[in-house]
Amino acid sequence: MREETAEQPAPLRSGLTTGSCATATALAAARLLLSDISCDAVQITLPKGKRVDLRLEFCRRHDDAAEAGTIKDAGDDPDVTHGALLYTQVRLIAEPGVQFHAGRGVGTVTRPGLVLAVGEPAINPVPRQMISDHLLQLAAEHGYTGGFSVTVNVRDGETLALKTMNPRLGILGGLSILGTSGIVRPFSCAAYIASIHQGIDVAKTNGYLHIAACTGNASEDTMRRVYHLPEIALIEMGDFVGAVLKHLRKVPVDKLSLCGGFGKISKLAAGHMDLHSRHSSIDLPQLAAWAAEVGADQALQDAIVQANTSQQALAMASAAGIALGDAVCQHARDFARGVVPAQVRVEVFAIDRQGGIVGHAEALP
Repeated sequence: MREETAEQPAPLRSGLTTGSCATATALAAARLLLSDISCDAVQITLPKGKRVDLRLEFCRRHDDAAEAGTIKDAGDDPDVTHGALLYTQVRLIAEPGVQFHAGRGVGTVTRPGLVLAVGEPAINPVPRQMISDHLLQLAAEHGYTGGFSVTVNVRDGETLALKTMNPRLGILGGLSILGTSGIVRPFSCAAYIASIHQGIDVAKTNGYLHIAACTGNASEDTMRRVYHLPEIALIEMGDFVGAVLKHLRKVPVDKLSLCGGFGKISKLAAGHMDLHSRHSSIDLPQLAAWAAEVGADQALQDAIVQANTSQQALAMASAAGIALGDAVCQHARDFARGVVPAQVRVEVFAIDRQGGIVGHAEALP
Protein backbone atom coordinates (compact mmCIF):
# COMPACT_ATOMS: atom_id res chain seq x y z
CA MET A 1 0.00 0.00 0.00
CA ARG A 2 1.30 3.43 -0.90
CA GLU A 3 1.97 6.13 1.64
CA GLU A 4 -0.60 8.89 1.94
CA THR A 5 -0.06 11.92 -0.24
CA ALA A 6 1.84 14.68 1.51
CA GLU A 7 -0.14 17.73 2.60
CA GLN A 8 2.37 20.05 0.94
CA PRO A 9 2.39 19.84 -2.87
CA ALA A 10 5.58 18.54 -4.41
CA PRO A 11 6.70 17.73 -7.96
CA LEU A 12 5.31 14.42 -9.13
CA ARG A 13 7.84 11.72 -9.94
CA SER A 14 7.79 10.02 -13.33
CA GLY A 15 8.32 6.28 -13.69
CA LEU A 16 9.16 3.74 -16.38
CA THR A 17 6.81 1.62 -18.46
CA THR A 18 6.57 -2.16 -18.51
CA GLY A 19 8.11 -1.88 -21.99
CA SER A 20 11.20 -0.22 -20.52
CA CYS A 21 11.38 -2.90 -17.81
CA ALA A 22 11.15 -5.67 -20.39
CA THR A 23 13.85 -4.04 -22.50
CA ALA A 24 16.24 -3.71 -19.57
CA THR A 25 15.74 -7.26 -18.34
CA ALA A 26 16.01 -8.73 -21.84
CA LEU A 27 19.24 -6.82 -22.43
CA ALA A 28 20.75 -7.96 -19.14
CA ALA A 29 19.84 -11.60 -19.76
CA ALA A 30 21.17 -11.54 -23.32
CA ARG A 31 24.40 -9.89 -22.20
CA LEU A 32 24.88 -12.65 -19.64
CA LEU A 33 24.51 -15.27 -22.40
CA LEU A 34 26.89 -13.56 -24.80
CA SER A 35 29.57 -12.27 -22.41
CA ASP A 36 29.04 -14.25 -19.20
CA ILE A 37 28.74 -10.92 -17.37
CA SER A 38 26.04 -10.64 -14.70
CA CYS A 39 25.07 -7.17 -13.47
CA ASP A 40 22.85 -5.58 -10.86
CA ALA A 41 21.81 -2.61 -13.02
CA VAL A 42 21.43 -1.93 -16.72
CA GLN A 43 21.16 1.17 -18.90
CA ILE A 44 18.77 1.43 -21.82
CA THR A 45 17.91 4.13 -24.36
CA LEU A 46 14.29 5.27 -24.56
CA PRO A 47 12.58 5.96 -27.92
CA LYS A 48 13.37 9.69 -27.84
CA GLY A 49 17.02 9.15 -26.94
CA LYS A 50 17.03 9.56 -23.17
CA ARG A 51 19.18 7.04 -21.30
CA VAL A 52 17.95 5.57 -18.03
CA ASP A 53 19.33 3.07 -15.52
CA LEU A 54 17.21 0.29 -14.01
CA ARG A 55 18.19 -1.71 -10.96
CA LEU A 56 17.91 -5.48 -11.29
CA GLU A 57 16.59 -7.86 -8.66
CA PHE A 58 18.51 -10.75 -10.22
CA CYS A 59 20.46 -11.74 -13.33
CA ARG A 60 21.21 -15.45 -13.61
CA ARG A 61 21.66 -18.43 -15.95
CA HIS A 62 19.57 -21.59 -16.24
CA ASP A 63 21.13 -24.17 -18.55
CA ASP A 64 20.80 -22.70 -22.06
CA ALA A 65 18.82 -19.62 -20.93
CA ALA A 66 19.35 -16.53 -18.82
CA GLU A 67 16.84 -14.39 -17.00
CA ALA A 68 16.82 -11.00 -15.30
CA GLY A 69 14.17 -9.21 -13.27
CA THR A 70 13.34 -5.71 -12.09
CA ILE A 71 10.64 -4.08 -9.97
CA LYS A 72 8.33 -1.84 -12.00
CA ASP A 73 8.46 1.73 -10.68
CA ALA A 74 5.60 3.85 -12.01
CA GLY A 75 6.70 6.92 -10.07
CA ASP A 76 3.72 8.79 -8.64
CA ASP A 77 1.28 7.41 -11.20
CA PRO A 78 -1.46 5.17 -9.74
CA ASP A 79 -0.47 2.34 -12.07
CA VAL A 80 -1.74 -1.19 -11.44
CA THR A 81 1.70 -2.60 -12.22
CA HIS A 82 3.60 -0.36 -9.79
CA GLY A 83 5.77 -2.59 -7.60
CA ALA A 84 5.32 -5.69 -9.75
CA LEU A 85 8.27 -7.94 -10.55
CA LEU A 86 8.82 -8.11 -14.30
CA TYR A 87 11.36 -10.68 -15.50
CA THR A 88 12.49 -11.80 -18.92
CA GLN A 89 14.02 -15.07 -20.07
CA VAL A 90 16.27 -15.10 -23.14
CA ARG A 91 17.57 -18.00 -25.21
CA LEU A 92 19.93 -17.89 -28.18
CA ILE A 93 18.47 -19.34 -31.39
CA ALA A 94 19.92 -19.99 -34.82
CA GLU A 95 17.45 -17.86 -36.78
CA PRO A 96 18.41 -14.17 -36.81
CA GLY A 97 16.04 -11.64 -35.26
CA VAL A 98 13.93 -11.62 -32.11
CA GLN A 99 11.04 -13.95 -31.31
CA PHE A 100 8.58 -12.85 -28.60
CA HIS A 101 6.65 -15.09 -26.22
CA ALA A 102 4.14 -14.47 -23.44
CA GLY A 103 5.38 -15.94 -20.18
CA ARG A 104 3.63 -16.09 -16.83
CA GLY A 105 1.43 -13.09 -16.19
CA VAL A 106 1.61 -11.73 -19.74
CA GLY A 107 -1.52 -11.95 -21.87
CA THR A 108 -2.21 -13.32 -25.33
CA VAL A 109 -4.46 -11.62 -27.91
CA THR A 110 -7.59 -13.68 -28.59
CA ARG A 111 -9.85 -11.20 -30.43
CA PRO A 112 -9.38 -9.12 -33.61
CA GLY A 113 -9.37 -5.33 -33.62
CA LEU A 114 -6.26 -4.72 -31.54
CA VAL A 115 -2.88 -3.51 -32.77
CA LEU A 116 -1.56 -7.09 -32.46
CA ALA A 117 -2.85 -10.11 -34.37
CA VAL A 118 -4.82 -12.88 -32.71
CA GLY A 119 -2.48 -15.38 -31.08
CA GLU A 120 0.30 -12.87 -30.50
CA PRO A 121 1.73 -12.22 -27.04
CA ALA A 122 0.47 -8.90 -25.66
CA ILE A 123 3.79 -7.13 -26.08
CA ASN A 124 3.01 -3.91 -27.90
CA PRO A 125 4.93 -2.64 -30.97
CA VAL A 126 7.07 0.02 -29.28
CA PRO A 127 8.33 -2.33 -26.52
CA ARG A 128 9.04 -4.95 -29.20
CA GLN A 129 11.04 -2.40 -31.15
CA MET A 130 12.91 -1.26 -28.04
CA ILE A 131 13.85 -4.84 -27.12
CA SER A 132 14.84 -5.68 -30.70
CA ASP A 133 16.99 -2.57 -31.09
CA HIS A 134 18.91 -3.24 -27.87
CA LEU A 135 19.43 -6.96 -28.54
CA LEU A 136 20.51 -6.48 -32.15
CA GLN A 137 22.98 -3.80 -31.10
CA LEU A 138 24.33 -6.16 -28.44
CA ALA A 139 24.63 -8.93 -31.03
CA ALA A 140 26.60 -6.64 -33.35
CA GLU A 141 28.96 -5.69 -30.53
CA HIS A 142 29.72 -9.36 -29.89
CA GLY A 143 29.80 -10.52 -33.51
CA TYR A 144 26.82 -12.79 -32.85
CA THR A 145 24.86 -13.69 -36.00
CA GLY A 146 22.04 -15.73 -34.49
CA GLY A 147 18.80 -14.57 -32.92
CA PHE A 148 17.03 -14.35 -29.58
CA SER A 149 13.96 -15.98 -28.07
CA VAL A 150 12.47 -13.53 -25.54
CA THR A 151 9.84 -14.54 -22.98
CA VAL A 152 8.43 -11.73 -20.83
CA ASN A 153 6.82 -12.50 -17.45
CA VAL A 154 5.07 -10.48 -14.73
CA ARG A 155 4.70 -11.98 -11.27
CA ASP A 156 0.98 -12.12 -10.36
CA GLY A 157 0.20 -10.61 -13.74
CA GLU A 158 -2.87 -12.83 -14.15
CA THR A 159 -4.42 -11.27 -11.06
CA LEU A 160 -3.32 -7.74 -11.86
CA ALA A 161 -4.83 -8.01 -15.35
CA LEU A 162 -8.29 -8.43 -13.83
CA LYS A 163 -8.03 -4.77 -12.73
CA THR A 164 -7.50 -3.66 -16.34
CA MET A 165 -9.52 -3.68 -19.58
CA ASN A 166 -7.57 -6.69 -20.88
CA PRO A 167 -10.19 -9.39 -20.25
CA ARG A 168 -12.89 -7.28 -21.94
CA LEU A 169 -10.64 -6.72 -24.95
CA GLY A 170 -9.84 -10.40 -25.29
CA ILE A 171 -6.29 -10.23 -23.93
CA LEU A 172 -6.24 -13.32 -21.75
CA GLY A 173 -3.75 -14.77 -19.31
CA GLY A 174 -2.20 -11.59 -17.99
CA LEU A 175 -1.09 -8.03 -18.58
CA SER A 176 0.01 -6.18 -21.68
CA ILE A 177 3.57 -4.91 -22.03
CA LEU A 178 3.01 -1.27 -22.89
CA GLY A 179 4.60 2.09 -23.55
CA THR A 180 5.22 4.52 -26.39
CA SER A 181 7.81 6.82 -24.81
CA GLY A 182 9.24 4.46 -22.20
CA ILE A 183 8.21 6.86 -19.44
CA VAL A 184 5.16 6.83 -17.17
CA ARG A 185 4.08 10.40 -16.50
CA PRO A 186 2.24 10.87 -13.21
CA PHE A 187 -1.49 11.30 -13.55
CA SER A 188 -2.38 14.51 -11.72
CA CYS A 189 -5.52 16.22 -13.00
CA ALA A 190 -4.77 19.59 -11.47
CA ALA A 191 -1.13 19.64 -12.56
CA TYR A 192 -1.93 18.42 -16.06
CA ILE A 193 -4.71 20.93 -16.58
CA ALA A 194 -2.49 23.72 -15.29
CA SER A 195 0.17 22.75 -17.82
CA ILE A 196 -2.41 22.78 -20.65
CA HIS A 197 -3.55 26.28 -19.68
CA GLN A 198 0.03 27.44 -19.45
CA GLY A 199 0.84 26.01 -22.86
CA ILE A 200 -2.06 27.86 -24.49
CA ASP A 201 -1.13 31.09 -22.71
CA VAL A 202 2.50 30.86 -23.81
CA ALA A 203 1.58 30.07 -27.42
CA LYS A 204 -0.74 33.05 -27.72
CA THR A 205 1.62 35.40 -25.90
CA ASN A 206 4.28 34.52 -28.45
CA GLY A 207 1.98 35.25 -31.36
CA TYR A 208 0.87 31.73 -32.29
CA LEU A 209 -2.84 31.95 -33.06
CA HIS A 210 -3.10 28.47 -34.61
CA ILE A 211 -2.55 25.77 -32.00
CA ALA A 212 -2.89 22.00 -32.20
CA ALA A 213 -4.11 20.13 -29.12
CA CYS A 214 -3.03 16.49 -29.21
CA THR A 215 -3.76 13.43 -27.11
CA GLY A 216 -0.26 11.93 -27.37
CA ASN A 217 3.01 11.47 -29.25
CA ALA A 218 1.50 10.03 -32.43
CA SER A 219 -1.02 12.85 -32.79
CA GLU A 220 1.69 15.45 -32.15
CA ASP A 221 3.79 13.88 -34.90
CA THR A 222 0.80 14.04 -37.23
CA MET A 223 0.26 17.75 -36.56
CA ARG A 224 3.95 18.43 -37.16
CA ARG A 225 3.71 16.59 -40.46
CA VAL A 226 0.54 18.34 -41.59
CA TYR A 227 1.25 21.91 -40.45
CA HIS A 228 4.95 22.04 -39.51
CA LEU A 229 3.93 23.72 -36.26
CA PRO A 230 6.67 24.53 -33.75
CA GLU A 231 6.71 22.90 -30.33
CA ILE A 232 5.27 26.01 -28.69
CA ALA A 233 2.06 25.67 -30.74
CA LEU A 234 1.59 21.98 -29.88
CA ILE A 235 -0.47 21.46 -26.73
CA GLU A 236 -0.17 18.05 -25.07
CA MET A 237 -3.70 17.72 -23.74
CA GLY A 238 -3.75 13.98 -23.05
CA ASP A 239 -7.34 13.09 -22.18
CA PHE A 240 -8.24 16.59 -20.98
CA VAL A 241 -9.82 18.08 -24.10
CA GLY A 242 -12.24 19.98 -21.86
CA ALA A 243 -9.34 21.87 -20.33
CA VAL A 244 -8.39 23.11 -23.79
CA LEU A 245 -11.89 24.02 -24.94
CA LYS A 246 -12.87 25.82 -21.74
CA HIS A 247 -9.61 27.76 -21.48
CA LEU A 248 -10.11 29.08 -25.00
CA ARG A 249 -13.13 30.95 -23.69
CA LYS A 250 -10.68 33.07 -21.70
CA VAL A 251 -7.76 33.01 -24.12
CA PRO A 252 -9.18 32.58 -27.63
CA VAL A 253 -7.02 31.87 -30.67
CA ASP A 254 -7.86 32.02 -34.37
CA LYS A 255 -7.72 28.29 -35.08
CA LEU A 256 -7.68 25.11 -33.02
CA SER A 257 -6.71 21.76 -34.53
CA LEU A 258 -7.72 18.81 -32.34
CA CYS A 259 -5.97 15.52 -33.06
CA GLY A 260 -6.25 12.14 -31.39
CA GLY A 261 -6.86 8.45 -31.86
CA PHE A 262 -10.14 7.48 -33.49
CA GLY A 263 -11.53 6.02 -30.27
CA LYS A 264 -10.82 9.14 -28.24
CA ILE A 265 -12.22 11.42 -30.93
CA SER A 266 -15.39 9.33 -30.94
CA LYS A 267 -15.75 10.07 -27.22
CA LEU A 268 -15.43 13.80 -27.91
CA ALA A 269 -18.03 13.45 -30.68
CA ALA A 270 -20.38 11.92 -28.11
CA GLY A 271 -19.99 14.98 -25.88
CA HIS A 272 -17.31 13.82 -23.44
CA MET A 273 -14.63 16.30 -22.40
CA ASP A 274 -12.57 13.83 -20.33
CA LEU A 275 -11.43 11.11 -22.70
CA HIS A 276 -9.88 8.77 -20.11
CA SER A 277 -11.44 5.32 -19.88
CA ARG A 278 -12.21 5.93 -16.19
CA HIS A 279 -14.61 8.69 -17.15
CA SER A 280 -15.93 7.90 -20.63
CA SER A 281 -16.43 4.86 -22.82
CA ILE A 282 -16.58 4.25 -26.55
CA ASP A 283 -20.22 4.03 -27.63
CA LEU A 284 -20.43 1.38 -30.36
CA PRO A 285 -24.20 1.85 -30.97
CA GLN A 286 -23.52 5.55 -31.47
CA LEU A 287 -20.75 4.73 -33.94
CA ALA A 288 -23.23 2.54 -35.81
CA ALA A 289 -25.73 5.40 -35.90
CA TRP A 290 -23.10 7.78 -37.29
CA ALA A 291 -22.14 5.18 -39.87
CA ALA A 292 -25.81 5.00 -40.89
CA GLU A 293 -25.80 8.76 -41.48
CA VAL A 294 -23.14 8.30 -44.16
CA GLY A 295 -24.64 5.28 -45.85
CA ALA A 296 -23.99 2.15 -43.78
CA ASP A 297 -26.56 -0.59 -44.32
CA GLN A 298 -28.19 -2.46 -41.47
CA ALA A 299 -25.76 -5.38 -41.65
CA LEU A 300 -22.78 -3.08 -41.21
CA GLN A 301 -24.51 -1.21 -38.39
CA ASP A 302 -25.13 -4.49 -36.58
CA ALA A 303 -21.49 -5.53 -37.11
CA ILE A 304 -20.25 -2.24 -35.67
CA VAL A 305 -22.40 -2.68 -32.57
CA GLN A 306 -20.81 -6.11 -32.04
CA ALA A 307 -17.25 -4.95 -32.73
CA ASN A 308 -14.54 -5.65 -30.16
CA THR A 309 -12.96 -2.19 -30.45
CA SER A 310 -13.52 1.14 -32.16
CA GLN A 311 -10.58 0.32 -34.45
CA GLN A 312 -12.34 -2.80 -35.64
CA ALA A 313 -15.53 -0.79 -36.22
CA LEU A 314 -13.58 1.74 -38.26
CA ALA A 315 -11.89 -1.00 -40.30
CA MET A 316 -15.24 -2.61 -41.15
CA ALA A 317 -16.68 0.75 -42.19
CA SER A 318 -13.64 1.57 -44.31
CA ALA A 319 -13.80 -1.80 -46.05
CA ALA A 320 -17.42 -1.01 -46.98
CA GLY A 321 -16.50 2.42 -48.33
CA ILE A 322 -18.20 4.23 -45.44
CA ALA A 323 -16.38 7.38 -44.26
CA LEU A 324 -17.00 6.78 -40.57
CA GLY A 325 -13.79 8.58 -39.56
CA ASP A 326 -14.88 11.80 -41.25
CA ALA A 327 -18.38 11.54 -39.78
CA VAL A 328 -17.04 11.13 -36.26
CA CYS A 329 -14.68 14.08 -36.72
CA GLN A 330 -17.57 16.24 -37.93
CA HIS A 331 -19.61 15.44 -34.82
CA ALA A 332 -16.55 16.10 -32.63
CA ARG A 333 -15.95 19.43 -34.38
CA ASP A 334 -19.58 20.46 -33.96
CA PHE A 335 -19.50 19.64 -30.25
CA ALA A 336 -16.23 21.51 -29.72
CA ARG A 337 -17.53 24.57 -31.59
CA GLY A 338 -20.37 24.72 -29.09
CA VAL A 339 -17.87 25.11 -26.23
CA VAL A 340 -15.33 27.58 -27.62
CA PRO A 341 -16.08 31.19 -28.66
CA ALA A 342 -17.47 31.65 -32.16
CA GLN A 343 -14.26 33.37 -33.31
CA VAL A 344 -12.24 30.15 -32.79
CA ARG A 345 -12.23 28.02 -35.93
CA VAL A 346 -12.10 24.34 -34.96
CA GLU A 347 -11.02 21.36 -37.03
CA VAL A 348 -10.60 17.74 -35.95
CA PHE A 349 -8.29 14.94 -37.07
CA ALA A 350 -8.61 11.27 -36.11
CA ILE A 351 -5.60 9.00 -36.52
CA ASP A 352 -4.83 5.31 -36.34
CA ARG A 353 -2.12 3.76 -34.17
CA GLN A 354 0.53 4.44 -36.79
CA GLY A 355 -0.35 8.12 -37.00
CA GLY A 356 -2.19 7.84 -40.31
CA ILE A 357 -5.16 10.17 -40.72
CA VAL A 358 -8.42 8.19 -40.76
CA GLY A 359 -10.82 11.09 -40.39
CA HIS A 360 -10.90 14.87 -40.78
CA ALA A 361 -13.44 17.65 -40.35
CA GLU A 362 -12.28 20.99 -41.72
CA ALA A 363 -12.66 24.23 -39.80
CA LEU A 364 -15.80 26.08 -40.86
CA PRO A 365 -15.70 29.83 -41.61
